[in-house]
Amino acid sequence: MHRLILLLSLLLASPWASAACPAVDTVPLAELRAGALAEGERVTVEGVVSATFFAEGQLGGFYLQQDDQRPTGLFVYAPQMGEHELRPGSQIQLSARFARFHDRPQLTHPQQLRHCGDVGLPTPYPLQLPRDHRKLEQLAGVKVRFSQTLTVSGNYELARYGSLTLAANGRLWRDDAPKESKARRIELDDGSYRANPRPIPYLSEEATRRSGSRVEDLTGILTHAFDAWRIHPTREPRFVEANPRPAPLPPPGEALRIATFNVENYFLTLGQRGAGSRAELQRQRDKLRAVVNGLDADILALVEVENRPEALADLLRQLNAGRAAEQQYHAVSHPYRGSDAIKVALLYRPARVESLAAAADRDTVHSRAPLLAWFRPQAGGAPFGVVAVHFKAKVGCPRSGDIDRGEGCWNRLRSEQAKRLTAWISQQRREDWPVIVAGDLNAYPNEQPLQRFAEAGKGDLLGALELPRRSYSYVFRSQAGQLDYLLGDEGILQRLGNSGIWHINADEPPFLAYDAAAPSDGPWRSSDHDPVWIELRH
Repeated sequence: MHRLILLLSLLLASPWASAACPAVDTVPLAELRAGALAEGERVTVEGVVSATFFAEGQLGGFYLQQDDQRPTGLFVYAPQMGEHELRPGSQIQLSARFARFHDRPQLTHPQQLRHCGDVGLPTPYPLQLPRDHRKLEQLAGVKVRFSQTLTVSGNYELARYGSLTLAANGRLWRDDAPKESKARRIELDDGSYRANPRPIPYLSEEATRRSGSRVEDLTGILTHAFDAWRIHPTREPRFVEANPRPAPLPPPGEALRIATFNVENYFLTLGQRGAGSRAELQRQRDKLRAVVNGLDADILALVEVENRPEALADLLRQLNAGRAAEQQYHAVSHPYRGSDAIKVALLYRPARVESLAAAADRDTVHSRAPLLAWFRPQAGGAPFGVVAVHFKAKVGCPRSGDIDRGEGCWNRLRSEQAKRLTAWISQQRREDWPVIVAGDLNAYPNEQPLQRFAEAGKGDLLGALELPRRSYSYVFRSQAGQLDYLLGDEGILQRLGNSGIWHINADEPPFLAYDAAAPSDGPWRSSDHDPVWIELRH
């Protein structure tokens, strides 16, 4: 009966009628936002409809705004209503109950809705970050506009909740100061808090939305939800493809190309860390083949291969399928498997380099035993070594001991691994042959493990240790940073040619992965890490 009376009261108010609102006592929205009333109390309010979100799966209500001395906005939860009953820009008066939802003030159960004329949409309040970050609290629920260009810095929640992390003044970086990072970011939401939206919003023509894309002239309703400031757009955001997908690398020519790549758990054992089904495994194989084809490297240091001989043998077969004889890869035999579930591997092209010898560091400080191999270029030139490594990750943190002290947990262990590795390399060194450290160090350039390498004379061959640094191979919590490296000393620097990071994964949304909601063809999101590569001149 109550619902019937509510619907009748809404229908009796003629939409779009041009009449002044009745002269009754109303409560300013600012008082409601300040919590001046008790929850459940019925109030009468008046204001302009700034935006409606009644479509299926959306918020189920509309925003009301008052522009007296300063703009104030409030959400009205009214799922029983529809677009035909309210129009943005309409002045209305209604009775509703005051409530809080996830600690956000709002109105619910609206009654006695009266349309008092079309007065036009509120002018969006101009915002600029980080300058106006302190103003956001007072502007919650208000229609705002960002005249500045915002950059997509994270897309992890795009398929899950329809949101993108945007940042002012370019993307967010791991070495940003925390306060600065917080003041620069805003979440672009989709007018809904539902999970798994379909279709996935904000996609490009290539069915992706890469970090590094830009958004211009963003206008919408500002709100705070799920521990973040968000904007629900009132018009479709305009994206600029400022970070398009990169092309495969050109052939290395006479130079030798060396690359490292975290394959993110290549497991033949289904349902473990990698693929959960044969279909997923085949998609993973196809993606990894596309990566290796695009890299066209002569030596490959791989990380996160299942620690079973069959797994590496299978991966090698997959990568060699359809290759010409001079393009075929061989695997360096690992002298020590160890007990971890995953291991590192070294692949090489015999037509381009000769494998001379191999050794593994069996010291128990290592999570996965590093694999060192010596190579001689077939076209001539001095031999060199490549050691594939994978240091302890920043997860599975202990409650005491090697806890997070600003560089992630297990940082002491990673530092010890770096110290041990450089000492072991010195023991293994042959004549003056240089050694390249290749792999996932799970440490950022300004952290202690990298400093240990620098003290031993091994620097980032991509120059990522120089400040300001803007190299990245990984995006975590919308912040870009580098975890994957090719490190070398002066002997390698003298022979260094081209180098780079192939950004095929870190910038791509996770739903494109082989085991995710909408897996894509090609190398895109074949892993959560980007491959890093260099070229050596003879």
